[in-house]
Formats: sequence, C-alpha cells, structure tokens
Amino acid sequence: MNLTHWKYDFKSSLVVFLVALPLCLGIALASNAPLTSGLLAGIIGGIIVGSFSGSHISVSGPAAGLTVIVATAIADLGAFDIFTLSVFFSGLIQIIFSFINGGSIGNYFPTSVIKGMLAAIGLILILKQLPHAVGYDADFMGDESFATNGSNTFGDIMLAIEATHMGAIVVAIISLLIMLGWEKGAKGGRRVFTLIPGALIAVIFSVVLNELFKKYAPGMTIESSHLVQLPFNGGAKDFLGNFMMPNWANLSNPKVYTTAFIIAIVGSIESLLSIEAADKIDEQGRVTNKNRELLAQGVGNSLSGLVGGLPLTAVIVRTSANASAGAKTKLSAVLHGVWLISCVVTIPHVLNLIPLSCLAAVLLLVGYKLTKPELIKKMYSKGWNQFAPFMVTIVAILFTDLLVGIMIGMVVGFIFVIKSSVHQSIVMVNEDNRFLIRFYKDVSFLQKSALLGMFEQIPAKASVVIDGSKNVFVDEDISDLIEDFMKRANVNEINVELKKSSLALSPLFRE
Repeated sequence: MNLTHWKYDFKSSLVVFLVALPLCLGIALASNAPLTSGLLAGIIGGIIVGSFSGSHISVSGPAAGLTVIVATAIADLGAFDIFTLSVFFSGLIQIIFSFINGGSIGNYFPTSVIKGMLAAIGLILILKQLPHAVGYDADFMGDESFATNGSNTFGDIMLAIEATHMGAIVVAIISLLIMLGWEKGAKGGRRVFTLIPGALIAVIFSVVLNELFKKYAPGMTIESSHLVQLPFNGGAKDFLGNFMMPNWANLSNPKVYTTAFIIAIVGSIESLLSIEAADKIDEQGRVTNKNRELLAQGVGNSLSGLVGGLPLTAVIVRTSANASAGAKTKLSAVLHGVWLISCVVTIPHVLNLIPLSCLAAVLLLVGYKLTKPELIKKMYSKGWNQFAPFMVTIVAILFTDLLVGIMIGMVVGFIFVIKSSVHQSIVMVNEDNRFLIRFYKDVSFLQKSALLGMFEQIPAKASVVIDGSKNVFVDEDISDLIEDFMKRANVNEINVELKKSSLALSPLFRE
C-alpha cells in the first residue's frame, strides 16, 4: 500500500463500500445463508484478502457465481455450520494450490475472452440493475445468471416495466445525474469533486429525498422492502453475536471435503479470471502474482469459514467499480472492508434508509464503463481471431452464467488460436513448377491437414524444397507424412530436397 495516493484510494473505497453492501446481503440471501455471512465475507475479503493480495485494484468478497453451489451444499450437508467447515478447508486447499504453482493456470486465459468477460459483466449489470432502478426488487442484487427462479433477465425487465415505482425511478435518475455531473466536475480539477465520490453524494441525496417523499408526497415513498435491510440493530455485541464457529463434530463427514474441493476449484478459477481482468483495466499496467493471489484467497476463505462467513473470491464487479472510481493501490480494497464493519456496527439504522434504486444507479454507471461501444469497435478492428471469441464470450455469459460462458469463450478462443497456428506454421510458394514449403516454427499434428493439402497441389515432375532449417521440433505425424510424400514423389518424378538444421529434434530434419 502506498499512502501517496490515499486521496484516490479513500474516494474509491467509499464507492466500493456502497456497491459491496447490497451485494453481500443479496448473495447471502440467494445462497440460503444467514445475511451476516455475506457481510462477514465482504469484510474479510476487504481487510484480510486485500492486505495479503498482490493485486493493486482487485476487490474480494462473496461471489454471485458460487450461489448455486453454496445453496446446494448447505442443503446437502444439512446445516450452515457444517458448510462453514467446508469453507475453512477450501481455504487450506487454495493455500496448497498457491505453493504448487496453481496460479499459472491464469496465464492461459486468452485476452479476447477476458475482455469479452468484462464487456459481458457490464451488460449484465445494466440489464440486471434496470429492474432495481425502477423499483422492482424481486431478484437479489448481484445476480449474474440468465435464468433465476423460473424467470430470466429479459423476463424480469418486462415484469419491472409493469411494476414501476415513480419514487424509485426519480431517485435512480437523479442519482445518475449527480454522479455524471460529479465526474465532470472532477475532470475540471475542482478539489471537492476529487476528494468526495459522486456515488456518496447520490446516496445521501437519495436518503434525504425519500424522507421528503414521506412527508410531502406519500405516494412516492420508497418502502422498507426496497431499501437496504441489515439483519441487526447495531453495536459490536450484536454484530459479534452473529459469528458462527464451524461444526467440528463433522470432521469425519466425507461430504465436507468434497464440498471444500469444489469450492476451492471453482473459487480459484473465478479469482484468477477476475485477477486477469483486473490487470487489464489497471491504468498503470501492473501484473499480479497469481500464486500470491491464491494464497490470499486461501487465507481469506479459511478465516471466513472460522467465523461463519460465505466463501469468497476476487470479484470483477467490485473490482471494476474500484478501478472506475480511480483506485491506485490496494489501500482502497482494505478501506472498503473497514467501512463495511464500521458502518454495519455503528450506523445500521442509517444504512437501512438507502434506496436500492440509488445503488442500482451506481452499478448502472459501472456497467456502462465496462461495455462502452469503443471497446467493441476496438476488438472488431483486431480481426476475427480476436473479435469472434470476444463476442461469443459476451453472448455465452449473458445467456448462461460467468463460468459456463467463460468456458465456451475459451473453447472458441482456442479454436481460433489453433487455426491461426496452422496458417502461420507452414507456408508454400511456387514459381515455374518449383515449390518451396517452409516450416516457420514448431510443427505439430494440427498442421497435418494443411501440409497434406499442399502436397496434393504439387504436380508431377515438379521440384520441391521442404525447408525445416528454421524450426526445432517436427511432430512424428508430420515426419511420416513427408516420408510418404517422398516415396510417392519418386513415382511421379518429383524432385524433393530437405533443408535440415543442427538444432532439429526430429531425426528427419537433423543434420
């Protein structure tokens, strides 16, 4: 942490706090877990993981992508305190992953897929927060899945249109205008705009406005069901009373360890994806040590399990909010955890006055920044090898969920990588019945079809040079194919010359 940038980190930490608060509660609710378990995971993700992490802008907390796994595991294990035992052991497994270089998996995610994930999250935020912005809060804040509770993203928007609340709409619109105006003032360099985040001003204004609605326009009042709802009244004693130790009597239950392993695997993948995305949106271009990140996540999960919290991961929504708010160092992530525990303990009654429509406006702005049209134009300009996996990832995430969409995007990405590799590895040119086939890099069985097509184009009595002098490795399948061609060449009076290399590993091309 570098206190030189404390002004930026202080401001961004407040924005992340406002984003994290409803998400922590919503994810706990969707997981059929105690609401405090989500808050505990958010606090630990900020203070503990934020301190241990090597990422400068990443923020950790309970993840929407784990809600189905968590809800199913709690039901299967029979009690939440048994489930927290699995969370504890999942952290230990992640710590082991960090020491066996498990973080290196994150180096194999294609850039086009990561950028597609960022754009998809932006679109999801816009689509999912629109209902909350107009006062329809049937779904939990932070949901990222296309289909939920028998409905889907577009169905929820249609239902929201029929159940709009004028007070919520007014709050959301004014909140957006305040934040946009505040950003404009900050760009102008005025000190007050650079020290205080516009999101905080929007939240304060929304609380005051709703209180005015109660007094002067009762029909516009936003009821408590559409406000933040913390599960306790305040005070350290009340907060500490919600801590829950794991049920150590279930150490012999094999389901505990199966669940722990699943959480560790899925949580690690989601964290590595989020870290890759965080590095992409870090304006200073810093690169995170991924093994250190797994260590930080492991420490955080083990501690979360010990006190009754949900499993946590690095989370792209909070990370994106952090980056767009101007965070410079991980002090921002740590401070957001401090604000969570401080405000939850001291002023829960004030937090319970915040309209969800205002917080939805904050997330709508974050979503827009993640999926600006300029990004799509930029990816299109890079060609189909980049644009196709990018678009497939967006569509797949929108219509499934984060992890499934990423897997689909990666499959498409690897197909284009293989296709590109095939075209770039072997080149054939010809002039006056003379052919040159040159291997520009290592050639594997993936190039077999391309090479076979080249051989079929060579007519009888031609002269062929197969140049392997610039590569080190040639797959045995390719060597066999060349030897078969040379046998047929004698019959067709084709003269074949091999250019070999002292560095070649293949016997066929070794000098």
